[in-house]
Amino acid sequence: MSTMLPLLIELGTEELPVKALPGLAKAFFEGVVEGLTRRGVTLELGDAKPLSTPRRLAVLLPGVAVEQPEQHSEVLGPYLNIALDADGQPTKALQGFAAKAGIDWTALERTSDAKGERFVHRSTTPGARTATLLPDILREAIAAMPIPKPMRWGSHAYGFARPVHWLVLLHGSDIVEAELLGLKADRMSRGHRFMHDKTVWLSSPEDYVSSLQAAFVLVDADVRRARIVEQVNAEAARAGGQARITDDNLEQVVNLVEWPAPVLCSFEREFLAVPQEALIETMEINQKFFPVLDAGGKLTEKFIGIANIESKDVAEVAKGYERVIRPRFSDAKFFFDEDLKQGLDAMGDGLKTVTYQAKLGSVADKVARVVALAEVIAPQVGADPVLARRAAVLAKNDLQSRMVNEFPELQGIAGRHYALTGGESPEVALAIDEAYQPRFGGDDIALSPLGKVLAIAERLDTLAGGFAAGLKPTGNKDPFALRRNALGLARTIIESGFDLDLRALIGTALAGLPAGVQPSAERKTEALPHELYDFILDRLRGYYADKGVPATHFNAVAELKPASLYDFDRRIDAIGIFAALPEAEALAAANKRIRNILRKVEGDIPGMVDPALLAEPAESELAEAVEAAIDDSNASLHQKDYVSVLNRLARLRPQVDAFFDGVMVNAEDPALRGNRLALLKRLGDRLGSVAAIEHLSN
Repeated sequence: MSTMLPLLIELGTEELPVKALPGLAKAFFEGVVEGLTRRGVTLELGDAKPLSTPRRLAVLLPGVAVEQPEQHSEVLGPYLNIALDADGQPTKALQGFAAKAGIDWTALERTSDAKGERFVHRSTTPGARTATLLPDILREAIAAMPIPKPMRWGSHAYGFARPVHWLVLLHGSDIVEAELLGLKADRMSRGHRFMHDKTVWLSSPEDYVSSLQAAFVLVDADVRRARIVEQVNAEAARAGGQARITDDNLEQVVNLVEWPAPVLCSFEREFLAVPQEALIETMEINQKFFPVLDAGGKLTEKFIGIANIESKDVAEVAKGYERVIRPRFSDAKFFFDEDLKQGLDAMGDGLKTVTYQAKLGSVADKVARVVALAEVIAPQVGADPVLARRAAVLAKNDLQSRMVNEFPELQGIAGRHYALTGGESPEVALAIDEAYQPRFGGDDIALSPLGKVLAIAERLDTLAGGFAAGLKPTGNKDPFALRRNALGLARTIIESGFDLDLRALIGTALAGLPAGVQPSAERKTEALPHELYDFILDRLRGYYADKGVPATHFNAVAELKPASLYDFDRRIDAIGIFAALPEAEALAAANKRIRNILRKVEGDIPGMVDPALLAEPAESELAEAVEAAIDDSNASLHQKDYVSVLNRLARLRPQVDAFFDGVMVNAEDPALRGNRLALLKRLGDRLGSVAAIEHLSN
């Protein structure tokens, strides 16, 4: 076995794009590993992973063979009837094959396949040294990296994400001779730009992490992440609060620094009068700072910055960070104060001049439609229709505020603050905010009853208007976010436990649209409501798949197209419990068989089973069992206790099996045949009353 030595590759660059850095590091690592593997070089990966900082991409592998294993090749030549003439002498075809292989034809071996015997050239060559393979492997890895617009520097023809300034390539303690991107490989890395602005001599790959740490560079992003979290939490605790650390903000800070150092800062308390969401957004999105909250989750005047240097004068660094956010905070306070002078009610006047969509009118027109829908939905879910109307009237007014114009992410949030300041009830104010929930994938739905009503009404109008105006998504294009709105609508209904008739609500929403987009009587009653219902239902496929619900279970319920999505959810739960029963597979197969039989019937099937025509014991027993099961499950079905219904039906398996084993359904006697079909239809109708269980059959 070839000797195994550690391998280090480091590509030193100018500061790489923050958001692209993890992907670049991953692609570089995987490209090198794949290149070595494809060439048959033995690897020991251990816990190796991509290493990176803003100024470098690195691959550190604990064990890489110094050479490839022996390379065996087999090249098939001509068949004997072509290779040899009648005298057994080589033809030109064989001579040419031997010459290409570089040997006399008599040294060739023979092999056989389905077509007969043929010549073959087998050879074994020593494996190449890994050091000679690495330059090409690196070029391939770099070429495959996700760099949409490579940067060029100097007069070079090559490019990379950022200019490259050094290349370390060590296999064991030896430098691998290579030239890449205009650089010759050596063992000299570089330390922190400010705290150790000089080269770092690396004796071997094993020294890489520790040597760079001594030069104030943490090359492992996971180590930097853990240190930042520890530092931020410690500084927040020192300030008497707790840090707000979001994954996105943390990830960006990790990829901005090589040697993180915390800086505790503060701002003037007067800014806390501004909605904290605006201040938090400024700190996180614009400056990558970490806000400090109190025990109740309220923003304090403290925040934490992460410097890329251990300063001798941390107070000066803090002043710089505080100076950076102050103008943005001042703007936010000005916008907020000016909006308060106008008031949320008055802001609504401007919505009449803002076009929502050319065919659907202004934003004020949309508000009026949502108000009408909210008044319809509220009493159905136990909410106050008067409050629902008031909340819907105000819900879009903050779109005219200076604050939302500057901070679009504060839609609804700003409205809540303005509503409370203007004397609206807490329920109305909260609903204005919650109408936007869920705001993104994985976000919570609205929590308050009023917020849920507005969330449903808003999305219903958006979907109905979008479909009626011909804005149905195509491919990746979905300018009105109808897919997201459909899923948000479905989630709100299901997770709230609202037993609403979605088909009826779709009809109400379509009826409220402007005359110019009102569907024709034919389209209104036939195609459009069904298209919209199916579109909403289809959004639930991924929703249930994420919950681990098999596609067969979803399809079994979707085929029935329940009017209520909450009812749909209850059926999904019931079919999951039923599928685990030992009788499920057999009954699903029986129902599939019943559907196939009934599908082929020509003419009418009798509406009832005639006991006098039950000729066989098995069909008499099944008829009796079916009627008993129907009687027993009627109340449960009415109460939508689907688990009880399916559990009762599972007890029919013995009679169903006996019927199909001993009774000929398509009897010659038309009366017998019709009676047996009636029995199967009665059985099938009840078996399919909860879901199309035939989908569970393998």
